[in-house]
Amino acid sequence: MYPEADYTVDFRGAIASITLLELTDTFREMESDQILEILVLDPETISDIFKVLPASSYELVEMEDEAHGYRIRLKKLKDN
Repeated sequence: MYPEADYTVDFRGAIASITLLELTDTFREMESDQILEILVLDPETISDIFKVLPASSYELVEMEDEAHGYRIRLKKLKDN
């Protein structure tokens, strides 16, 4: 079982560019070791998410393909 998310960003039915901005703002506000859950409908949005967040800033905890889209959980790593 995966840890409960501290924050959730829901991309389903949203304008991607606005939600990407919300995602980066939320991620910036998070403390180290907190979990961010991201809900998306399509794989292209997943690609966009991984483009806007530096790979060294998070650990992929879970990426699950669900009937209604995808669930991604990222753990924020300690600042370098």
